[in-house]
Amino acid sequence: MAEPTEHQLPAGETPFSLGVRGLCPRCGRGHLFQGFLTLRRECEVCGLDYSFADPADGPAFFVMSVVAVPVTIFAGWLELRHEPPFWVHLMTTFPLLILSSLALLRPFKGWLVCSQYINKAAEGRFGPRQP
Repeated sequence: MAEPTEHQLPAGETPFSLGVRGLCPRCGRGHLFQGFLTLRRECEVCGLDYSFADPADGPAFFVMSVVAVPVTIFAGWLELRHEPPFWVHLMTTFPLLILSSLALLRPFKGWLVCSQYINKAAEGRFGPRQP
């Protein structure tokens, strides 16, 4: 199988499938992460330099957007249906919020890094003024 060229994904892969598994966007075999959320400097298989990747707060924004609605609906349902004391919310809703967020942060960060690679995302720069 031929190696993919620069900014081309391995055959049959998408930025989402590679990112969720935490694999290199160029070769699909190396790892993106060193630890839980820390990006490696480069791929240990193909040597792709990950310095292009800067997902910043993007993963946190997407995770908060995805997790907040169902957890809020659950908390509202729990409150309206059972009227529990506050400590029940602390023992159910709060852990649900934290664990759901932690479970989704790494896959979303991997997806954003792979998307930046395939779409050649770079920091914005001012060019010469057009007349």
